[in-house]
Order: sequence, then structure tokens, then C-alpha cells
Amino acid sequence: MSTSVFPDGSRQAIALPSAQISIVVPVYNEVESLPRLIEAIASTLQNNRLNYEIICVDDGSTDGSADLLRQIAGDRTDLKAVLLRRNYGQTAAMAAGFHHATGQVMITLDGDLQNDPADIPRLLEKLDEGYDLVSGWRVQRQDAALTRLLPSKIANWLIAKVTGVNIHDYGCSLKAYRSELVMDMNLYGELHRFLPALAFIEGARIAEIPVQHHARKFGQSKYGLGRTFRVVMDLFTIFFMKRFLTRPMHVFGLFGLIAMLLGMAVGVYLTFLKLTLGEDIGNRPLLILAVVLFLMGIQLLSFGLLAELSMRTYHESQNRPIYRVREVIGSKLEH
Repeated sequence: MSTSVFPDGSRQAIALPSAQISIVVPVYNEVESLPRLIEAIASTLQNNRLNYEIICVDDGSTDGSADLLRQIAGDRTDLKAVLLRRNYGQTAAMAAGFHHATGQVMITLDGDLQNDPADIPRLLEKLDEGYDLVSGWRVQRQDAALTRLLPSKIANWLIAKVTGVNIHDYGCSLKAYRSELVMDMNLYGELHRFLPALAFIEGARIAEIPVQHHARKFGQSKYGLGRTFRVVMDLFTIFFMKRFLTRPMHVFGLFGLIAMLLGMAVGVYLTFLKLTLGEDIGNRPLLILAVVLFLMGIQLLSFGLLAELSMRTYHESQNRPIYRVREVIGSKLEH
């Protein structure tokens, strides 16, 4: 397997022949796990006589994972190694893997051997029932109870309530997607945790099946309590995208009108006190509140208009439709 050199000096492995199944594995400092993981994936898919490719995306590892991937990719015809220039995060690594995949179905799993490749055929069977995304559910997680399991349970409950997508395990990386669904989703920030919610926004049919989960054998976990803030912030993004992506004026305009009406009501009340009862209103906090509410309402309405223009630019510049068609049934009329 050879590489191509681009004008900017970057190198990229030549694409493998088109595959039906693309396995995308984000990798960050997993040098001990990689040989076993690649062999386990290949063995499972070969035993099931599946046409496949494995895409390992090294996300700026510092433990020799990139060098090992470069070596293994030179010896195997079923492996494509995508080496990122620095650590961009798991979302960017997944997006890079999706971009370089050629399969009709894409499957993601972690590179730490905690996800079991033996579950891949079961994901594919469920996908064949007509679903667009099948997510794994780690029923018996082999992680620390206080730092991993408890925060995960709380996060899963909160995400399900906010997004309306009721699956048990958003954090499980073992998922199967139809390629056309992945092509419809743009990933930014830390949104890999919310892929089922993003898929739901695109009109996907989603299922969940129990999968195995093993204790980590090598290295250390890359996750901790520090990700809680990022999850909460991204959850606000997902909620807004789900409810107001094509109509941001509905949320900004609503709060803007409420603020303006409250400001006007307070202003009318103060005017009544001044003109009718002759009271001094110059030093009353209510006067400041009325002005602040009115100005806030004007600002929110302005934000809404700007957001509407931004959304139109977003959809039109990418030729992105505001709807998704699952299928069209019926023949064309003949003239």
C-alpha cells in the first residue's frame, strides 16, 4: 500500500477499493491495543464473509500509535490509516474517518478494546431490519462506578429528556450507520456524543441493542468528570438545532416580545403613577427595569433576524435541503 503526497506536504494513504462495510476507529494513544483490535475486527468480518475496510484515524497520538498504524497499513490491504496533524478530539477523528470511508454501512468503535468487534454482525442484522442507525447499549459496563458510570447515567437521562431520543447509552461508540445518513450530518466541537440526536434531526430511524463491554487492558481512559461542562454546553446546541434550526426567530422573537411587553407594562404603570398620582418615579428601580426590558426585547428581536439570515446562508450556501425524503413511491406520468 502506497501513499500520495499533496502540495501542502501532507501524506494520505491511497483509497482502498470500495467496501460494503467501513469500520471507523478513532485512535489516541492506544499503541498496545491496536494490533489486537485490528486482528479481532478483521477476523470477525472475514468469518462472516463481509466485504470491509478498516479506517484507523490517529488523533495526534504521542505514544507511537501513528508509527505503528503506518507500519500495519503497509502490510495489510484491508487497513487505511488516516494520521491527523495534531490532537483535534474524537469528533474530528470520527469526521475524518467518515470522510475517507467508502462503505455503504459505517461502524464506529473505540480503539481501547472495550468494545467487542464480535457484536458487529448483530448491529448489521438489526440495521437490515430497516433502521438507519443502530446504537450499542453497554448493559454491563466495566468502568469505575463513581467517575464513569454515575455521570454517564445522569448524562444519558438528561440527553434523552432534552432531545427526545430515548436510548440508554449515548456514550457507547459502537454504532452502525447507513452511509447516506452520515453524509447528511456535519460534525463540530464535541458532537460525537450526540450522533443519535443529530440523526434524529435528519429523520433517521434509530434502534438500540445490548452489546458486550470489556474492562480496559492497556493505557488509561481519556474521559473524566471534566467533560461534564462540554456535554451540557453541546446539549444546548443540540436542543436548539432540534427545535429551531430552520426558525430561530421563533425562540429569539418570543423572548424578545415578552421582554418588550413587560418593559412597556412597567412603563405604563410608572406613567400612571407620575401623571395621575403625581409621584416621583425618577429614582425608582422599576424605571431602570422598564428601560432594560425594552432594550433587551429589541436586542433579542435583532438577534432573531440575524439568526434567520444566518440560517438561510447556512442552508443555501451548502445547498442543504430543509427536509429529507426517505423514498418516493409511484411511477412518472407518461405524456
